[in-house]
Amino acid sequence: MTSRHPSAPADSNTPKLFIKTYGCQMNVYDSDRMSDALAPKGFEASTTPDAADLIILNTCHIREKAAEKVYSELGRLRALKEERLKAGRPLTIGVAGCVAQAEGEEMLSRAPVVDFVVGPQAYHRLPQLVERARDGERPVETDFPTEDKFEHLPQATKQVTLKRGPAAFLTVQEGCDKFCTFCVVPYTRGAETSRPMARLLDEARALVDAGVREITLLGQNVNAWHGEDAGGTASNLGKLLFALAEIDGVDRLRYTTSHPRDMHDELFAAHRDLDKVMPYLHLPVQAGSDRILKAMNRQHTADEYRALVDKLRDARPDIALSGDFIVGFPGETDEDFEATLQLVRDVGYAQAYSFKYSQRPGTPAATHDVQVEEDVKAERLARLQALLNDQARAFNATMVGRTMDVLLDRKGKRAGQLAGRSPYLQAVHLDAPDALQGHVVPVRIDAAHANSLSGSLLHGDTAAMPATAVPELPVA
Repeated sequence: MTSRHPSAPADSNTPKLFIKTYGCQMNVYDSDRMSDALAPKGFEASTTPDAADLIILNTCHIREKAAEKVYSELGRLRALKEERLKAGRPLTIGVAGCVAQAEGEEMLSRAPVVDFVVGPQAYHRLPQLVERARDGERPVETDFPTEDKFEHLPQATKQVTLKRGPAAFLTVQEGCDKFCTFCVVPYTRGAETSRPMARLLDEARALVDAGVREITLLGQNVNAWHGEDAGGTASNLGKLLFALAEIDGVDRLRYTTSHPRDMHDELFAAHRDLDKVMPYLHLPVQAGSDRILKAMNRQHTADEYRALVDKLRDARPDIALSGDFIVGFPGETDEDFEATLQLVRDVGYAQAYSFKYSQRPGTPAATHDVQVEEDVKAERLARLQALLNDQARAFNATMVGRTMDVLLDRKGKRAGQLAGRSPYLQAVHLDAPDALQGHVVPVRIDAAHANSLSGSLLHGDTAAMPATAVPELPVA
């Protein structure tokens, strides 16, 4: 959960905006675009909710008890709103994102503090919703509009983009047609849609012109992107990566989140042929049991996933993988869970996210007759996370003594320190002058920690030495 805001200006007459962002990277991108949409109305960012005239909670519905967390936050904001009203400075509060999409009108009755509700596909209508709320209405906009919101959302100014840093997100695809039985995304984000290639290239060039060096392409199923090319023909993500790599000033390209069913030959070729595509891929699998994968409607088997990993490593021997796992899916047996552990041992992950299954109202799995007991889910999750953590620590340890390029994108926690990301998305901290912030520099890795690396800046003409293969990870 993050708050998206540069420093707020001192002018007390300027309306202030505070956006609290929950969940995924796409929500981070969406929060930036909401800020961009409201900028022409005079709103400038506030560093705290206390100073804001407009507060938006940009919510996520993927994790357990997501809606309850939002309502809890709204309860805290109620006191602030009442205090501000007494002081003669009204506060407008809106809820956006997937919880807003799922709750809709119900949110207004359950939380009177909310002035408007807006779903992910209607952010371009945000200025009008804010005006209606200030006029006394309580609008709800959770339909899926026929118009493309991206055509109506303004671009951020060069100055604003520069403040956001040298790494940026670019949404290329939204929605999902897979209908995994545990997931609410098809119901909150809608059907899969893809933005045209020309518009994406224009936005990428604008980002680069403002100093962005690394672009991460976003989508619920990002590798299902099939936007039109210049000739009006449906393209694919591999071809988009080749086109983006031609832009001068783009040093790094990433994409997330992928679905195994949507890997294709041009995408493998991009990993093989484009040095700008980073050797790190998030490729969720969720389970290692074919029986559970079928119950989840994942539309692939465990061995098909293993074959994809082999093909990726053939194309890019130094690639590292992260993944998503759900334990305790309805009907999961000890044998099913052991199959998941075996898949983890077979693949070897540099990083992974793992969760206990939690029921999502409206999804098929929520009504399954055989729900796994909470204590069983907790024990299985602990075993899985122990294995995944061992693999992550082992992977980080192999970085010590190596030199790699690091994009320094922020200041460190102490004076004279900068921080950034390795090609494998690891956090790296080192002593370096502020002038290097925003640059890709060669760094020797001196130590590996639980969740980060520390290193030393290499001076002169020393070139970074890229990895040639991902080291073998533990299987115990």
